[in-house]
Amino acid sequence: QVQLVESGGGLVQPGGSLRLSCEASISIFTIRPMGWHRQGPGKQRELVASITSGGSTTYADSVKGRFTISRDNAKNSMYLQMNGLKAEDTAVYYCNYGRLGSSSYMPIGSWGQGTQVTVSS
Repeated sequence: QVQLVESGGGLVQPGGSLRLSCEASISIFTIRPMGWHRQGPGKQRELVASITSGGSTTYADSVKGRFTISRDNAKNSMYLQMNGLKAEDTAVYYCNYGRLGSSSYMPIGSWGQGTQVTVSS
């Protein structure tokens, strides 16, 4: 079974930046869409950003212009560059993958531990 490991979270002040990483245990990235999700305190998990195998990206309205999703298939890795962080970005961030060859993203993998992002002064 594919394992996903998220890293890069931490405590940052409002307006700061963090770069999250997602690594897969095996090579699954090449022709699968991928996505970042988050779950804030008392909230449901939500999709933050997704990227197709061809590199097309989508973003939640709340993070557009501040977050950038990218992938490096050769390294089995995906990233989320987060700039201009706000208190409302505080959440556990998770990555996941979609169906092989799919042109759109719908998470089908098991959820990992996630990485905690806390935005606070």
